[in-house]
Formats: sequence, C-alpha cells, structure tokens
Amino acid sequence: MPSAANRKRDADTAAEGLVNATGFEDLLADLTASFVNVEPEVLDDLIVDALRRIVQFLGVDRSTLGRYEQNSGQLTTTHSWAVAGIEPVPSPIAESRFPYLAPRMRSGSAVVVNRITDLPPEAAADAEALSKLGIRSMATFPLSATGGSLGWLSFGAIRQAHVWTEPEVRRLRLLAGVFANAMLRRRKEVELKAALAENLALRERVEAENAVWREEVLHCREFDELVGESPALKRVLLQVEQVAPTDSTVLVLGETGTGKDLIATAVHKRSRRAERPLIRVNCAALPATLIESELFGHEKGAFTGAIARKVGRFEVADGGTLVLDEIGELPLELQAKLLRVLQSGEFERLGSTTTRHSDARVIASTNRDLESMAREGTFRADLYYRLGVFPIRLPPLRERREDIALLAAYFVEKLRAKLGRQVTRIPDHAIADLMAYDWPGNVRELENIVERSLILSSGATLSVERLPGADGVRPMPGAAPGPETAADDRTLEQVEREHILAVCERCSWRINGKGNAAERLGINPNTLRSRMQKLGILRPAASHEGTGRFRRRLP
Repeated sequence: MPSAANRKRDADTAAEGLVNATGFEDLLADLTASFVNVEPEVLDDLIVDALRRIVQFLGVDRSTLGRYEQNSGQLTTTHSWAVAGIEPVPSPIAESRFPYLAPRMRSGSAVVVNRITDLPPEAAADAEALSKLGIRSMATFPLSATGGSLGWLSFGAIRQAHVWTEPEVRRLRLLAGVFANAMLRRRKEVELKAALAENLALRERVEAENAVWREEVLHCREFDELVGESPALKRVLLQVEQVAPTDSTVLVLGETGTGKDLIATAVHKRSRRAERPLIRVNCAALPATLIESELFGHEKGAFTGAIARKVGRFEVADGGTLVLDEIGELPLELQAKLLRVLQSGEFERLGSTTTRHSDARVIASTNRDLESMAREGTFRADLYYRLGVFPIRLPPLRERREDIALLAAYFVEKLRAKLGRQVTRIPDHAIADLMAYDWPGNVRELENIVERSLILSSGATLSVERLPGADGVRPMPGAAPGPETAADDRTLEQVEREHILAVCERCSWRINGKGNAAERLGINPNTLRSRMQKLGILRPAASHEGTGRFRRRLP
C-alpha cells in the first residue's frame, strides 16, 4: 500500500499535469482565437508573439516557423523567437544538410528527439548539423494543408535537454494545425497582394495605352473632315494645335461652308476640357427675345411662357466649351452681357438677382466682317476685341484648289454607301471641271455637288454634271487646243456637239468599254447616246472603200 508521502507526490504530479493541461488548452484557445479575422498587416507580428508564448510555456529556448522552397531545395525561416542569448536559426539552410530529417518533414511526419544522440546511426549527418546549431533536444511538426505540407513548426532546447511528453507532443500537433492555417492564410494574402499588384500594373498599363490610343484617335478624328494638304489648310491646323491646350477665346472666321464648326470641334477635342461637354448655340437661329434665355437661363415666371426654371447654356457648358455660331447676329443689347461673362464669368438668369459663375471656354464663329461692323457701330468694339484674342481665318475653297480632288474623293467614299452607289473613280476631266469652278458655297457646296453626282451615276465612274454658273464645257486635260469659245458666236449646243464629236473621234467611237467616250465625258453611256441623237451626231459607217458614208443607227 502506497505511503502517504507517495500518495501526496502522485497527487501533486497529477495536479501539476492538470494545471499544465488546462494552461495549454487556454493558450491553444487564445492563439486560435487571435488568428481569426486578424488584419494581414499584423499577422506576422502575431505569429512571432505566439511563438514567444509557447516557448515560455514549454520552458524551451527557441521556436522556428519555416517553409520549404520547392525549386531551390532550401529551408527558409519565416518567423522565429528565442530567449535572450540564443541566436535565431540561420536562413536559408540547405536540405542536403539533413538527409534523414528533411524527407520525413516534407512527407508530413513529426520528428521528436529528446537527445540528439537518440537519432539512429543513418542520421549521423543530421546529428552533426543539429549539434553545430547548438540543439540538444528538438520537436518538429509539419504544417499540413490542402495540397501538401506548407512548412514546419520546430521547438528546440539548447541550454539543457528537454523531455517531450506524450501530452505535449499531442498538443503541439494541434498548435501546428493552428499555425498551418495561419501560414496558409499568409500565403493567400501574399498571392492576393501579388495578384492585386499585377492587376494594378496591368490596369495602369491599359490606362496608359488607352490614353495614347485616345490621343491618337482624337488626333485622327479631330481633323477627319478637314481634308486637304494645301499650305492654307495646314496653317489653320497649326493654329488649332497652338491654341487648343489654352483656355483662350477663339474667333473662327470664314465664308459659309468653309468648315468653321469642324474647327471649333477640333479645338475642343484637343483641349483639357475634352472630357467635358461641347455646347453649341446658333445665334442666328433664335429670335432676340429667346437668345438671352437660351444663353443665361431664366427663372419660373420671368416672362410670359416661362412656366418652369431653365438652365442656360453657359451653366451647362461649365468646365467645357460653348460654341457661339454666327456671333455677328447677336443683338446689341445682349453683347454687353456676353462681354461680362467673357471677362468675369458672371451672369444672372432672367428674373433672378443671384449672380452665377461659369468656367465655359467660348469659341465664336461668323461669316461676317466683325471688324467693319465694329467700326460701323453694329457690333460692340470691346466685344470684338475680347472675342478676337486668337482669330482663325478659314480660307475659302477657291484659295486651296489643290484640296478639291482630295475633298471630292473623300465625299465619294463618305456618301456612296449611304446612296447605294458603287462609284470608285472620278475621271480627270471631272476633276478639272471641279477645280476650275470658284465654289461660292465652298466645301458644303462641293459636298452637295458630289452627292448629286453620285445620285446620277450608275456605274463605277462619277458622272459630274455641268456646274452651276459654268460658261460651257471645258476641254479635257491634255486635249489638243480647240477653237476659241469665249469670243465666237457659237451657241452652247454647237459647242457641246463639237466637243462630243471630238471626244468620240479620239475614242474611235467607243461608247462602252475601256477608255470609252462616255467615261471621258463623265456621263452615262445611255445619256451620251441620247445626247448624240438629240444633236444629230452619227457614227461614220465602216467600209473598206473609206467613202465616209454615215449610218443612221446609233452605236
């Protein structure tokens, strides 16, 4: 029967074991809870603190958390804590130094050694390596997760050997599972950060490429309808490039149909306001009683018919661009109010005393001579000088005739699909006729002529009819000089008959086929036959005698 002393010793040992078990369970629960919903930024510090608490609880000297490098064959320490005076485990360590332990650790087996000398003889190299690290006792547990082992959790006794009890080993295995989840989470966080960084870099790259793409597209599209290579047009485009990045007011001058609206659009698209709205107001299209409300807005009841409040164009264009077409038509009583907005950005709605502000850039355009109007008093001189900070004068089409062929080809390409035509060629004589015309309606008139010609053309060649105001049919480029047509007394019908005869003779009287007369004349073959019949033009009969007899049947 056990003595009283032995019973007391056993009771004390059991009580100490119970206290240790309870303390470890509390530590395990606390560590498990601490790793739940922790911020990634503090996860590393939390792991190191957990290693400290375990080392102190066990009474050992050092704890290390590490991972296996898949490609390099090395063991890399990720977290470690040691008591004062004990050096951390060096990192990385070549797995080749542990030929016995490393394969077992990778396979998910725990390695528990109370004394290094307890290792089997085949682990001599491992024992030597552990001795050099100052380790007397060690317990290493795999950090197992889905897909294999992430790394290891190791505890070492250096100052004196430590006997690992079965309850300690069992509990440390549970701790290894907690750390495995923490390591897995950490790896996921690293992968997520890398993916986010890659995504950010990719997004920045795409945005940069898009910025370049937008710049290129805008560069191409801003001038897509400003077709031409003439020096006069190039000077205009250079002015657009110069003034667009600024916030200066622009005054676009030019005859009707020269493309003032296109220039205003190009200036806006190349400005820093390109992402903001481009608002247009035609000052000639609205009566004087409504233009003020259109520009500055009005309050409800400001005048008869004002049944609701209206926001003016200056407010809508805030931060963007406001284009005032036909500014020369703006009534004098509104010019002072417009001048105030240009100078200070301030205005009031009709029926309101509240001063509002607008940061709209103004681009004005007109086909009138504002300078003469200012001298005559029909346009405010101060407003003219304020608008004319940077005038851009568009040359009329007659001053850039070298662009007519390019413009004609552009309009053919633009309109043929809409009109259902298959025109692919503009004959030289048609180009010569177009270039000889003065185009009082400028580019707009040219577009209208090309559209009408496309409607009348049934084949692949553009059939350009006689231009309005033309004095007659001009000789084809390269044709032999004909009789004078400006000073003789021939009728238009006679001139037309002689011209058709000359062309038919040069084409050997071919109406159809390559190089035919209809193609050179720029008309449909059936139209040519009709004109020849009307003018009494007959094709010479073919005969071996060469008598010059004529046959009645049309070709």
